[in-house]
Amino acid sequence: MDANVIAKWETQMKKGTLDFIILLLLKKKDQYGYELLEHIKSVSGYDISEGTIYPLLNRLKDDQLIESKWVEMETGMPRKYYSITGNGLASLEKMTAFWATLSGNLKNLI
Repeated sequence: MDANVIAKWETQMKKGTLDFIILLLLKKKDQYGYELLEHIKSVSGYDISEGTIYPLLNRLKDDQLIESKWVEMETGMPRKYYSITGNGLASLEKMTAFWATLSGNLKNLI
């Protein structure tokens, strides 16, 4: 395969796991957008932009998997914090089960 094909495949794999990663991180604690962006980079190695994360967070909100609230800071501007909802937790449980099955099956192939 040429490098372009691999790069496209890697991009699609990353896009396909971002929802899952965000829900996993928000299950641990509420976070604001830039904080999420940095955590995603640190845990997954995905170098995603603000132009990617915020539309994704809005879609997850529209799907009622997460919610947001503005929090006043002692100094500086208020921050919008995101948290996982009950629907998000239920979806995350199903995603986790699917991921476990998929990764196990792929491991067997490899």
